[in-house]
Amino acid sequence: MDASDELLERATPSALLTLDGAIRRLNAAMATALGRPWEQCVGRAFSDLLPGNQRLAAENLLTHGATTKRVAMRVLEFPGTGTASVVCLVEARPVRDPADGEQLVWVHSLDAKHDLGGLLIPFQLAARSAGLGLCMCSPHEHQVEWMGGAPALAALFPQASVSLSMVIRQAHPDDREGLRRLVRSDTAQSPWIRSRFFTEHGGWRVLASQTRRVTLGYAGPERVFGVIRDDTQMEAHREEILAAVSAERQRTEELAAFSSALFTAATEQELQQVVLTRLAAAFGGTGALFALVDDGRLRVSSDAQIPTWQADALHGLSLDEDRPLPSAIRTGQPQFIPNQEELARRWPHEDSLPLRRPGPDLAMSITPLSPVGDRPLGAWAVTYDSERPPPPEQLAFMTTLAELAGQALRRIRLQQAHIELSTALQQSMLPTLPEHLPGLKIAARYQPSRYGLDIGGDWYDAFLLPDDAVALEIGDAQGHDVDAAAFMGQVRSSMRAITTHEPGPGAVLTRTNELLVTMDAPRFASCTMLRIDPRDGQVIGTSAGHVPLLLARDDGSHDIRTLSGGPVLGVVPGTDYPEETFTLEKNTALVLVTDGVVEGPGLTLEAGLERAGTLAGQALHDRLDVEATADRILDAAVAVDHLDDVAVLVIRRA
Repeated sequence: MDASDELLERATPSALLTLDGAIRRLNAAMATALGRPWEQCVGRAFSDLLPGNQRLAAENLLTHGATTKRVAMRVLEFPGTGTASVVCLVEARPVRDPADGEQLVWVHSLDAKHDLGGLLIPFQLAARSAGLGLCMCSPHEHQVEWMGGAPALAALFPQASVSLSMVIRQAHPDDREGLRRLVRSDTAQSPWIRSRFFTEHGGWRVLASQTRRVTLGYAGPERVFGVIRDDTQMEAHREEILAAVSAERQRTEELAAFSSALFTAATEQELQQVVLTRLAAAFGGTGALFALVDDGRLRVSSDAQIPTWQADALHGLSLDEDRPLPSAIRTGQPQFIPNQEELARRWPHEDSLPLRRPGPDLAMSITPLSPVGDRPLGAWAVTYDSERPPPPEQLAFMTTLAELAGQALRRIRLQQAHIELSTALQQSMLPTLPEHLPGLKIAARYQPSRYGLDIGGDWYDAFLLPDDAVALEIGDAQGHDVDAAAFMGQVRSSMRAITTHEPGPGAVLTRTNELLVTMDAPRFASCTMLRIDPRDGQVIGTSAGHVPLLLARDDGSHDIRTLSGGPVLGVVPGTDYPEETFTLEKNTALVLVTDGVVEGPGLTLEAGLERAGTLAGQALHDRLDVEATADRILDAAVAVDHLDDVAVLVIRRA
């Protein structure tokens, strides 16, 4: 057949292509089917203008049409210009261009209006191959026609045609509105949605559905295809995986929380609470028991799932006894006892373990807190309602956590000894306040840091001057160790010695600063010093980089007063510390604090000063004495996770 304009003068899509598939000419119907203006089609590869899943079929059709004289036909899907794609039966034939004799390929859509079902065959084959179901309905009708596909899905459509309302009634009530929106969708292709369908044989099937709008033949009728995928097994498998992942995540989170709680336990009581509240749940047990070694004997506690009398029966056992719990602790070897029979076989005279009780058989694991060869510290035990031992990896992790608990116990005991030593040393370095100061009432408090890990550098001092005035100091030496405490003692002693010759606070701080600078001291210290005359309440004061002081009144009010002064002691040579003078009225109080009282991780200096001032004012308003006032301020500081040691000095003029 020769190429001519007559080939393109058709109402249906038609085009002339080069042998390599490029469009040489096309008619308006073909441009419409391709969804582009004709000028954007000329010179482009015909297959490139089709949907991706149609390109291979188009290329095969063109190759066949260019190389054979037999008829080559293929159903192709065109993108179209509306919301529906266009499905056409396309023929490809070789032709020649009369102008230059070039061989071309003529592709054109055949009239398939008398056999629209033939256009659906490729869709049916593809659905069957992919294990999908295919149904069809008209946008203006309410019938759903089953088009075939996977045989397993055909059971959902016992009749070839069913009403749309019946299909929707088969869906789970919670999924029906989603189905209605899916059917009403006017998009070319909807997203996949999942729905639960009740089958004739009972039970629910999880189906994923997608709709596509398709025009059958050029200018033919529009239909809505429904593609159905059975996700029942996939959904069940997914739910099983999600349940397993969720359980594993929860167990991992519980174990991580358990480990973290062991790390942060600060006392033996906290460690015991962590073990007894978390151990059984973390390892799938029914009960937990915790035993510590004190002076060669066991100190035993248990959770609510193990009766108190059973824990009491083990309490006080000697570590040398040949019984399961002392043996595991003494040897450092974990034990697993699967049932009562095994317990009786290995330890015939054992009658104190929690296995000895009526009911179903119980198993027990005993895990020492210290490994073989280390000093025995204790053990924990977990009871189970099954003879089957926990998985090896769980037992190994339990051993690791038990050793971590042992490390925490060593740290706690060492820390406690450190606290006791630090507190004793610190208290020995703090002065004893004068019992009687005419006209003044004085109280002081000191508290080491919340965790008690170090000796602090905070100090206070109060002593009589030769002229019956009272000298008051409060300060904070840099650091939290023995050197800081020694430096603090050195600064305090130096200030006392200088005061005997230079009673003015400014002169004392100036001389002390020069002394520390000359000594090339490796640390610095902040300090506030006051000189109070009890007779008229005159106060002379200065500050070396210390926090402001507080003035509280018996009407409940307070002021925050920042004294004149200079930088911290021991840093800048040649510094003068100017003084300022004010009056302490009767029934008013001065409150001097270190920064640990008014600063913390969640407390700014301004907020801390305001809080301490309010507490002091309220204490005076409540007619509390200076001792109770100091306690109230200190207790508030200790309650806010202070990381620093704290000192409080309260002076009230009577």
